[in-house]
Amino acid sequence: MAEATRTPLVDALGGLLIVDKDGGMTSHDVVSRARKVLRTRKIGHAGTLDPMATGVLVLGVERATKMLGLLTLTTKTYTATIRLGSATVTDDAEGEVLRTTSAAHVTDAGIASGAAELTGDILQVPATVSAIKVNGERAYARARAGEEVRLAARPVTVSRFDILARRDIDTGANRFVDLDVAVDCSSGTYVRALARDLGEKLGVGGHLTALRRTRVGPFTLEHARTLARLADDPTLNLDIDAAARLAFPHRAISDTEAHALRDGRWLDPAGIAGVYAALTADGRAIALLEEKGKRAAPVLVVRPRGLLD
Repeated sequence: MAEATRTPLVDALGGLLIVDKDGGMTSHDVVSRARKVLRTRKIGHAGTLDPMATGVLVLGVERATKMLGLLTLTTKTYTATIRLGSATVTDDAEGEVLRTTSAAHVTDAGIASGAAELTGDILQVPATVSAIKVNGERAYARARAGEEVRLAARPVTVSRFDILARRDIDTGANRFVDLDVAVDCSSGTYVRALARDLGEKLGVGGHLTALRRTRVGPFTLEHARTLARLADDPTLNLDIDAAARLAFPHRAISDTEAHALRDGRWLDPAGIAGVYAALTADGRAIALLEEKGKRAAPVLVVRPRGLLD
């Protein structure tokens, strides 16, 4: 029997799968593998992670795919390694080296000053191999086709850019400085662009050699499993109820209110900002609500009338 027609290993409600992505895989590769393991096509991801990067990737499964666009994933945390003394086309280790410059003279104080200038609300020019669309086509596709890509600077927030360790590398031919860093930033920030810009500020060039996402929104490595572990235990990290409790503010609702929401009706507002979950006394998520005026209206009915409870 074809894989796509086999009975899914999760129920129709599904939930979230938090993957600790291996390096060398695209986000689409992860989704494809998860579909095979869980025997369902109804899986999507909440934002991509570069192939060279490892760490937290959030997947929605079955009905929880409808949650993905409502998740607040605007803050992210990374650990990374930056190599000073070498600039590349892609601002990371996968790109062709543009130039090398000895970084032996770079001081710790200079590094700290450069990192400080790249902290806070800044304007950042994304890497040319980013997924940003230029005239309807991804920037990375244009760049790989040999086209010169110029992207406009965008406002981003880097709330932490800490230097954790320094290693001076002498290869004989070149002298580099490798920095282990920790970055807290807003969605849309490119850590490899931080590596590039730090190298430029220090006059020696820089690029990213390793990147690991340790947190996105409320989801951390503590919630995550590798695909190998998923294959051994094909279950979700968070069922749809646990996902709603973790990812959204919530309010308790009565049985009468639950029945109304399951039919798509609205409730009186509770004074909660943004999208939030409506939970029964036993912790079941009935709907995600958003308040406008005198109504708390469903933006997603998690358990519509007739759907498996």
